[in-house]
Amino acid sequence: MKRDRRHFLQLFGLTVLATQLPVASQDSPTPRPLLKPPRLQVGDTVGLINPSSPIVRDDIDYTRKELAKLGLKVKLGAHILDEYGYLAGSDRDRAADTNAMFADPTVKAILTMRGGWGCSRILPLLDYDLMRSQPKILMGYSDITSLLLAIHARSGIITFHGPVGTSLWNPFSVSYVKQILFDRQPVTLRNSPRTPMQAIAPGKARGKLIGGNLSVLAGMVGSPYLPPWEKTILFIEEIGEDIYRVDRMLTQLKLAGILDRISGFIFAQCTDCTAGEGDEPSLTLAQVLSEHIKPLGIPAWYGSSIGHIRDKFTVPIGIEVEIDATRGTIQLLESAVA
Repeated sequence: MKRDRRHFLQLFGLTVLATQLPVASQDSPTPRPLLKPPRLQVGDTVGLINPSSPIVRDDIDYTRKELAKLGLKVKLGAHILDEYGYLAGSDRDRAADTNAMFADPTVKAILTMRGGWGCSRILPLLDYDLMRSQPKILMGYSDITSLLLAIHARSGIITFHGPVGTSLWNPFSVSYVKQILFDRQPVTLRNSPRTPMQAIAPGKARGKLIGGNLSVLAGMVGSPYLPPWEKTILFIEEIGEDIYRVDRMLTQLKLAGILDRISGFIFAQCTDCTAGEGDEPSLTLAQVLSEHIKPLGIPAWYGSSIGHIRDKFTVPIGIEVEIDATRGTIQLLESAVA
């Protein structure tokens, strides 16, 4: 997944966005009233879709087994096993599966199967009014970031940055899925003792929680599929990027005016991020974060349990939260589901 996402974002992402996104307006859409999807219950059916890169049949069997442990049934998207080069089928078919799961009254939540690359290509083909009329839990991470952000921005629905079908459904990750999606608890997201955090700038802040994968988010800048940034808490995560690339993408967010509008900042995990090849000179990640974030004068920290790691939070996108950068916690101020 790491290699797929990095390679194809770099080579094809800008071209695809330039050719498929509407050009009439590049502004953020007018915010729609916040809409919480109904909570999950034992016995519910979860729709499985694959809007990014291809999977195999064993991936479906694994996901079905893990969801059965939660008392959930599954329904497969019609094109879930399709392949089209490095994509899981054509844009229209992947978008059709997504729209169909929202339209299906027997499906109570939608789980994406994996990341890779491809979600941004289908954003113009989604029926956001349909989604608002049939709000459902939608969850995933990595390349799924673009789907989560676009659907929240265009429909107002709370979406969820959390495990994909092929993730490790371990007790830590499952506990947050249960508390947030089943039990409607306004929990505090707190790292386990084995996952350290480091404050960039101490303090507390409140705002709507927005974010996802840094590469994907940076690739969406200038499109009409991002929410407004005023009074938000921005969280980002990354995998397999050299530090200078992280610097470049944060600079893009800065130049686009995003960093100047947020109330708080969380750099979650930068898994397998390196200083580059051989003896090339490099800044450290700590230096890059300090130089970009400290001047903002907002609470910020590094190391939250979000991203390409074993122990994952389920993070509601669009919900009001309070963060404590000294303790590294995210407190949901209300339930994320109805």
